Amino acid sequence: MDAIYIATGDDFAKAIRNGSTWDVRRTLEDAGVQCLAVHPRDPDVVFAGSRGRGVWCSRDGGDSWRETSFPQPDVFSVAVSAADEAVYAGCEPSALFVSRDLGESWQELEALKSIPSAPEWSFPPRPWTSHVRWIAPCPHNADLLLVGIELGGLMRSADGGRTWSDHRPGAQPDVHAIAWHPRVPGRAYEAGGGGAAWSRDGGETWHPADEGREHDYTWALAVDSEDPECWFVSAAPGPMEAHDNDKSAQAGLYRWHVNGHWEPLDRLPQPLDSFPYALAVSSSGLVAGLGDGRLWFSSDKGDSWELLNLRGDALSSIRALAWAAAVIPARHPGPS
Repeated sequence: MDAIYIATGDDFAKAIRNGSTWDVRRTLEDAGVQCLAVHPRDPDVVFAGSRGRGVWCSRDGGDSWRETSFPQPDVFSVAVSAADEAVYAGCEPSALFVSRDLGESWQELEALKSIPSAPEWSFPPRPWTSHVRWIAPCPHNADLLLVGIELGGLMRSADGGRTWSDHRPGAQPDVHAIAWHPRVPGRAYEAGGGGAAWSRDGGETWHPADEGREHDYTWALAVDSEDPECWFVSAAPGPMEAHDNDKSAQAGLYRWHVNGHWEPLDRLPQPLDSFPYALAVSSSGLVAGLGDGRLWFSSDKGDSWELLNLRGDALSSIRALAWAAAVIPARHPGPS
């Protein structure tokens, strides 16, 4: 089955290929679904985080759901570790939880809130709070975690979340997305409100990756599973242009070039009039989900694109994407 899982901000949707069209089915309607994560070895196991109703789990690819006993209502990030299958969820106010039994029980990793910079974390639209925007468990080392606070910084733990290092040198403090390379240990990537960055030393230090990109407000992020030098971000002039539905998004998609600069993927309509909130890569190709519910697909790393023909339940928006495919990372010796 070729399928794409979608968090719309309101519900969960699954787009299933049916010849030249994609049939869309929605579940978890009006649950405020913000984020999702697919089990790395069983694509039928899906976790969804919602604003107002905690974490949900599906064992049948999103056709049916059960609400887990997650202790907080507002969830902005979920992840499943490819190294040990632990499930992580991040909240607003900023807090991080882990489940080692596929969501049956949860334990807070309380040390995150003891990071020295924590009292200064503040999300501009709600300046009295912040949230865990992204969780990236290392696929090669179960003890290594990267967590992004919006707005607060990119935090690193080398002991499974028992202790944390504060915002990492060179990373963007307004974290929107983080990714590891699934096959090359040590390689990590970030998209943030002030630009993009990458790391070669397991997220310990970071280097800016901004040359050649017109806009610095980056959001969505995807990494080619074979080539660590090939990664993608979406970008806009700033938060107003990205998130205000009454403004033209003036957005674009970019691909990192091996020579060390970004190149625009200009075979899409330029500029995009709706922000690409989500990117996902699988063996099938690259898919971009726009804020207005459109899905664009590329089978050649962004050199050409087709607008997917969606049939069935209409998508009014897209906030997160995942291919319904299990990816087992190669195990390579080397630094993590």
